[in-house]
Amino acid sequence: MEELTYKKAGVDIDEGDRFVSLISPMVKKTFRPEVMMDIGSFGALFKLDIKKYKEPVLVSGTDGVGTKLKIAFMMDRHDTVGIDLVAMCVNDILTLGAEPLFFLDYFATGKLKPEKAKNVIKGITEGCAESGCSLIGGETAEMPGFYSENEYDLAGFAVGVVDRDEIIDGSKIKEGDVIIGLASSGLHSNGYSLARRVFFDAANLSVNTYVPELGATIGEELLKPTRIYVKAFNALKGKVDVHAMAHITGGGIIGNVPRVIKDGLTAVINEESWTVPPIFNLIKNIGNVPDADMKKTFNMGIGYVIIVDKAYKDFTVSALCGIGFNAYCIGTIEEKGGKEKICIRQKGF
Repeated sequence: MEELTYKKAGVDIDEGDRFVSLISPMVKKTFRPEVMMDIGSFGALFKLDIKKYKEPVLVSGTDGVGTKLKIAFMMDRHDTVGIDLVAMCVNDILTLGAEPLFFLDYFATGKLKPEKAKNVIKGITEGCAESGCSLIGGETAEMPGFYSENEYDLAGFAVGVVDRDEIIDGSKIKEGDVIIGLASSGLHSNGYSLARRVFFDAANLSVNTYVPELGATIGEELLKPTRIYVKAFNALKGKVDVHAMAHITGGGIIGNVPRVIKDGLTAVINEESWTVPPIFNLIKNIGNVPDADMKKTFNMGIGYVIIVDKAYKDFTVSALCGIGFNAYCIGTIEEKGGKEKICIRQKGF
């Protein structure tokens, strides 16, 4: 029997070491002053500046990118899905008013290809830079026979901090508050199993098919990174009485906004207050997808929601638009008396 080695079994430790050396310069650029160690240790040290907070509370979140990765594989483009990974995690912890501090990633593949993996990490570092957090650790797993050779999976973990008396949990929501919707960049990272079925199975299109309504190919549109909303909240912090925030992911507006609404109150959404991007109408029409299923699956053009006192409505919209976030007043909070925490109106108020 021939001599067997770990490399012959499919795992190349030398390539793993080379991968670490490739990504080190990018990763170090994300380090905040609180980071206490270089990469390569068994754990990462982050010194929380307790003088900055009265009663600091840590907030954590974890997520992945899902089958959007299939689009990256089909296009052989890997520099954007890392942004999605960071966005899905930091947008979640942001809803509680948390400042993102640091991020960790898990990258698993069948056969490690350092240059391809470097592009994935490049996206993660870009997302961290946009969020103001440090990429302080991660894990690279090479598992031949478990993943296909040209595929990989991603998971991310974010930790942030908020002062206890500044936690935004929806408890301050009251009748008359207004609901501000921030535009998404597209599908973000949800609904891709349905979108792929519609475009590649039902319509028999390819990622290279150019669609005039989109001004892009199918692949380019579907790979648009998830929008990160940290800078949007920072523009309002200390200036606006924010009562609640919601990250619009799987479940859409109707599934995520009720998560922050108190009993006895209803979020009344006016569907005519924003324009639904063409990608959603294409999915609906090509796949003959029921309207209710569309709204339960996709964000429909609104990626994040901020609920504020009505006195701050105009300032909030103006401040967000002023820094590049398209924002709309998409609804109000009403007392309905029933159990329904959300109501969709198709006509204006």
